Amino acid sequence: MSAASFRYEKLGPEDFDRLAGGHPDVVVPLEQTPDWAGFETALGRRPYGIWAYYDGETPVAVASYLLIQRRLRTSLVVVNGPVWFAERTPAAERTLMTTVLSQFAADPGVDPLYIRMQVSTPQPPAEGPLEHGWFEREIVVDLTPEEKDLFRSFKPNARNSVRRAQKSGVEVRSIPRELWSETFRQDLFPIMRETAERDGFESFASGYYETLLTELGDYLRLLVAYLDGKPVSWLITSEYRGAAVYYFAGSTQQARKIFAPYLLLWEAFRELKAAGNRTCALTGIVSENYPQLANVTTFKRNFSKNVVVVPTTYDLPLRPLQYRTLAAALNARRSLPGQVRAARRALAAARGTLATRSRPATVVPAQPGTDARPGTDAPPA
Repeated sequence: MSAASFRYEKLGPEDFDRLAGGHPDVVVPLEQTPDWAGFETALGRRPYGIWAYYDGETPVAVASYLLIQRRLRTSLVVVNGPVWFAERTPAAERTLMTTVLSQFAADPGVDPLYIRMQVSTPQPPAEGPLEHGWFEREIVVDLTPEEKDLFRSFKPNARNSVRRAQKSGVEVRSIPRELWSETFRQDLFPIMRETAERDGFESFASGYYETLLTELGDYLRLLVAYLDGKPVSWLITSEYRGAAVYYFAGSTQQARKIFAPYLLLWEAFRELKAAGNRTCALTGIVSENYPQLANVTTFKRNFSKNVVVVPTTYDLPLRPLQYRTLAAALNARRSLPGQVRAARRALAAARGTLATRSRPATVVPAQPGTDARPGTDAPPA
């Protein structure tokens, strides 16, 4: 690899297809394709282009950039990328980062504070990030075994849950593409809202999912689990170049009780395998920066032991001093609520101590234990 910088050129859709087609064994995330850029445009966002990077004439990597404009921090974000065609050594990654900084420092059409991308080996000029933008570990299921062997590879809990859902009368349907938007808006988005409220996260508006289904329909599947003709659980998968992804899902409380998400995912595996996909990634599981994924991790581990480490998101500041000043301000703002809560707890404890000292001692009767533990086989959110 060259020690100075890589040569780079902007790619059109045909150029991208030609370059990716020359590397059939490289997993290319859908988020790094021109099709995804079209989806971002339909959402009203601003893709800034896809660039390929070369060491001489040898392709090294490709990156699709999304321009994000927020107060005090315009950035260029590489969502789930870059994609590497050459060996991803620390030296090559450092050269790519310095190339990218030089590239956009000289670009008159954009003035970002930083570029955000995944970095495998943390090293200068990578810093931060100001906030984490992608998961760091995921479960990937191998779809190449025979169907019966694939089913046997699941943990007993998953196999039993699939059977229990079948005995409960759960029916899984693959929804025809022409019905996707209407079905999602009328039947499935209410399930998404229930899921988000129950599990404490904020979902996108229905229009986001409907735009996804419309713009990227060539690469998606929509499967729904029904009980007595009523939808109780759904999922959206993507597939690109033989690699599928379990992308979005939602389920009612009733669906969880009858294990519908297990049967739904198993039927998705069967469809994806029949279509020629070799793997299915189940997306993020728990990691240091994503402890909130512990619950879905338990569900996903039922289907495979294959944990894949995903390079962590970092920022490449173009103006390091301004970036560090902003980072300090954001950290202070984020830590303030925790500091206030800690101060309130300390004050309450101090008041309790003073109150105890002012009262005669009393003996509190022993209480029976009330340790309530959540289930260990919870379906995905």
